[in-house]
Amino acid sequence: MFDNLKKLQQLKEIKDSLEKEKIEIEQEGIKVTINGKIEVESIKLNSSLNQERQEEALKKCFNEAVKKIQILAAQKMMRMQ
Repeated sequence: MFDNLKKLQQLKEIKDSLEKEKIEIEQEGIKVTINGKIEVESIKLNSSLNQERQEEALKKCFNEAVKKIQILAAQKMMRMQ
């Protein structure tokens, strides 16, 4: 029973720690910042790019940022064991 309570406390600590994390990715002058809850905090576009290039760079930024947050979360979970 106490092991379960200890694990719950560790999970809460990991969740709280992740919520404080921020990842910023830049592609072709476009920047995306997301937090550990995988919420977008900011987007900065590059007006010198055409719409198609902006969309492609934005997609790459989002995907890379989400991937990095997921890796960070997995690393924190592995340390719990």
